[in-house]
Amino acid sequence: MTSKKNNIRDFFKAIPKNIFSGFVVSLIALPLGLGLAMASDAPPISGVIAAIVGGVVVSVFGGSHVTIAGPGNGLVGVLLIAITTLGLETAYVAIMFSGILLLLLGFFRMGALADFFPSSAIQGMLAAIGLIILGKQFHIMLAHKISRENTVDYLMEIPQTINDAFHYGTDGLIYAALAGVLSLAIMAFYSKIRNKYLQLIPAPMWIVILSIGFSYYFEIGLHEPNPIAKEYMISGIPSIHEIIADLPLPNFNGIWSLSFWGSVLALTLISSIESLLSIKAVDKLDPEKRRSNVNKDLKALGLATVGSGLLGGLNVVTVIARSSVNVNNGATNRSSNFFHATFLILFIVFFSTQLTRIPLPALMAILVYTGYKLASPKIITQVFSIGKEQLIIFFVTLTFTLKIGLISGIILGVISTFIIHIIINKSAGLFLRNVLKPNVLMYKEQDGKNNFYVSIKHFCSFLNYFRLKQRLDAIPENQDVIVDFSMCEFVDDTVLENMNSYQELFAKRGGHFDVIGLDMHDTDTKHPFASRRLLPVPKIIKNSLTRRQTSMESLAENYNLNYSSKKQKKISFLNSFLFFNTKHINHIYNEFSQKETGIKLFDIEFSEGEFIAKEVIRTTMLYIDLNLEIPEFTLDREGFLERVYAFAGYKDIQIKNHDDFSKRFYLLGENEAGIIKFFNDDITRFFESNPYYHVESNGDALLVFGKERLASTKEIKTLFDFGKRLKQVISSH
Repeated sequence: MTSKKNNIRDFFKAIPKNIFSGFVVSLIALPLGLGLAMASDAPPISGVIAAIVGGVVVSVFGGSHVTIAGPGNGLVGVLLIAITTLGLETAYVAIMFSGILLLLLGFFRMGALADFFPSSAIQGMLAAIGLIILGKQFHIMLAHKISRENTVDYLMEIPQTINDAFHYGTDGLIYAALAGVLSLAIMAFYSKIRNKYLQLIPAPMWIVILSIGFSYYFEIGLHEPNPIAKEYMISGIPSIHEIIADLPLPNFNGIWSLSFWGSVLALTLISSIESLLSIKAVDKLDPEKRRSNVNKDLKALGLATVGSGLLGGLNVVTVIARSSVNVNNGATNRSSNFFHATFLILFIVFFSTQLTRIPLPALMAILVYTGYKLASPKIITQVFSIGKEQLIIFFVTLTFTLKIGLISGIILGVISTFIIHIIINKSAGLFLRNVLKPNVLMYKEQDGKNNFYVSIKHFCSFLNYFRLKQRLDAIPENQDVIVDFSMCEFVDDTVLENMNSYQELFAKRGGHFDVIGLDMHDTDTKHPFASRRLLPVPKIIKNSLTRRQTSMESLAENYNLNYSSKKQKKISFLNSFLFFNTKHINHIYNEFSQKETGIKLFDIEFSEGEFIAKEVIRTTMLYIDLNLEIPEFTLDREGFLERVYAFAGYKDIQIKNHDDFSKRFYLLGENEAGIIKFFNDDITRFFESNPYYHVESNGDALLVFGKERLASTKEIKTLFDFGKRLKQVISSH
């Protein structure tokens, strides 16, 4: 009873944070909803309707915690074909039927569906979806509408469209193309600007704001009409009253055709895969590391999709980009999804007329960038680094998805993966003999350690991974787990990637997840996710130091420090810091250490967000082991953004008799009395008289860093000196 009361109290206490994060997400959802709908040849408002219905229904009935629901990138190609072949009214019926199938998947507990698809095949399918989006929208972005038979033709026409853009004869088309190019530049470079004030408004919303501002500049400032060609402006945005008055009438005439059911199955397949992958990725970002109930979420998404189709909206899926933004802005529960939908309703009620001032090329630039991120050349490099065979699977799936269709592409990707696994192991019998056998044994060791021991036999691949996953999901994340592959002849990349995810999850929840038994296995590459089987030991290539590393090596010698340039995965000492709650640490490297002081300085690579919203950041940090207990706190330079946080429920702790410190620094922490006692005159004056750094305490150690970039040799010296002096001041406390 007390726990329930605490949960209710925590829910209401967190509402300001969730309102704030919901508002920020709505700034992205509005332009994306419009763009995805138009890319699918649906009315622009269809995408916004899907986001509103998804936000309301999934926030009430869903099983995830910090995800956002709305129209998805992956469905653009399928919806485009469905609307073109079936007509808009029948396509809405197909959307509703796909929602019913999603509901059934949830009721029959088919949330494990995504586990049956190999990673490289999924990457190939997503890359194909990216090319489908990019192929068609690129031409509209440059104010050049064309009609071709398939995606490959659209892609082949891109050079001609670029050439034509340099020879436009009318100013209207030139301005339209410039709007597209500038919007693409904003999407590409905005994330590189690590400014916390600018980052409050997401890149897509900047495009909307600048587009509307440009229109008013000509109308009010110059008393001239918008110079962008009218055929490249958004039109047909209805008011909320018109939406209600003009609800679409479903057309059931074509439901017995093969193309109708092909569209329904494709919509269901892509919706479920995109949603399940997104839910899995967002669970990694959740600060509280909660596990989503994927079957409950599938039911909610299915119900939302049926409702969206009835109201004239698109399919509702869980979306990774908007969910990542949601987490990064402090969301703690499903109410942020509801508030994002609420703000979208307010935008439509009060600002629907302003949306017609946005040029089509600007919105299409958002989708072109999204398509590029899905099919980026980096993905090919990553797939190849895992293994050459993965590249074959990737391109088989991609090619057949583009040429035949999404369902055919993913099925052929699965078949090609199975064939390649047989070739690698030179044995079809290994799989055929054992695929139906139980290959996972789990028990709790009773030797005082109480470890969960999991042993896997025969083989472990995408074909039977669900058995291992069922066992692992039953173990609380704060326990110790040993997963033994020593009796397994073959382990594929999909399984190893998932084992890595479990290790991160258990580490952040206070448990320990250890994978053993792969010492006798080897692979073609040294990638941690490469498929494992018995092979000769590959050659080892010695990496040379960069110029910066050479300077750091010299610096270490001059200051009597230990230095290692090697990448290290032993980063458990960072897991308890609040800063990394919603971030994934890849590795640390270029480490300086000094045992007598307990200080480490290192470069670190971590990421914010997941999937296409993922941003990799490299910076330099300082870790100070204090060997004494202090309060947990976060100290930052105070600015406008920190003052805004006060409205979202974050309280700045004031230090008496130090007005200058209280004005200049933003101090957060749960134990206010303990923090005030800790910040005595000496410690407070130290911070007042030294450069600004982000300083965070986890109770027995400090994490210190400056800008979110790698430090120069000079900055490294300054940071290390700051750390040594700070430890002396605290130790004498």
